[in-house]
Amino acid sequence: MNLSLKFSWRATLLAACTVAALAGGAAQAQDIPLITGEHWTKSTEQNKKAYLVGMTNMLQVEIAYQAGTPPPESQTVVPRFAKGLKGQTLDGAIAKVDAWYAKNPSRMQQTVVETIWYELVAPGLKQNK
Repeated sequence: MNLSLKFSWRATLLAACTVAALAGGAAQAQDIPLITGEHWTKSTEQNKKAYLVGMTNMLQVEIAYQAGTPPPESQTVVPRFAKGLKGQTLDGAIAKVDAWYAKNPSRMQQTVVETIWYELVAPGLKQNK
């Protein structure tokens, strides 16, 4: 999972298409469900990988968009996500998220992005100083 500033146009196009698909029509933010542990644990490996690739593509698009004029760190989590996820692989990230939900079956309503933050990003920030 390489979050460097260099990224392919194909990844950018894919991310842009994803955003357009999510934002298209009359879709409202409240209409787009947050993915929880319940969704995650019922998903295939391919779906889990697609979720993580989509997330990292959106981070890459945001990093590219902010290039040259990044907002103050207090106004964005993007640099922290990138730094915290440095060195992670898709399979490793999936295994960590799977393990967390397996150990915490009563917390299936916690969003996957929150789990990624606390189980991958926050520890990665300490490790990748």
